[in-house]
Amino acid sequence: MVSHMKNEITAGTVLIKNGAILPKDLLFETEAGVPGWRFVKYLDVRGMDRRIQKTGWTFFCLAGIVKATAFGIDPQRMVRTAIERILAKSTAEDFNSLEITQMSSAGSDRFPLIRYMTVSAQSRQIQEGMFLGHPDPNPNSEARKFTPPPKPRKLSLSKKPLAQ
Repeated sequence: MVSHMKNEITAGTVLIKNGAILPKDLLFETEAGVPGWRFVKYLDVRGMDRRIQKTGWTFFCLAGIVKATAFGIDPQRMVRTAIERILAKSTAEDFNSLEITQMSSAGSDRFPLIRYMTVSAQSRQIQEGMFLGHPDPNPNSEARKFTPPPKPRKLSLSKKPLAQ
């Protein structure tokens, strides 16, 4: 279930925390997600796991599933709101990635336009060692810090002279 459409979030979608330490050779595309996190594009959790294993790092699940529900009309906006609630419930400093494991939507006969979406997610960790508790990479490895691409700057069309 890999999403190829921009902004479409499905079960299997992976989020990466801004500032996460990642292997130098791990390449993937992302797009803006919820504040402080980015969605991995074109890869689901299995594809991400295969790429991470090729670098010699590990990508493992942390115990427990977290669920959140959001109400609304726009399904993708409800999913994003539910993810924000999941991250607010979790101690986000304990993990650097998140897997969306399940999504379900339902409505009511009384209010046909209003639906609710329940999202389940599992915390995941990308790290060089196999044991949790070693967040710093090996000093001999060539890890890099995950930083989102810069936002495009808006050009100003004012005719004020530049200060010197």
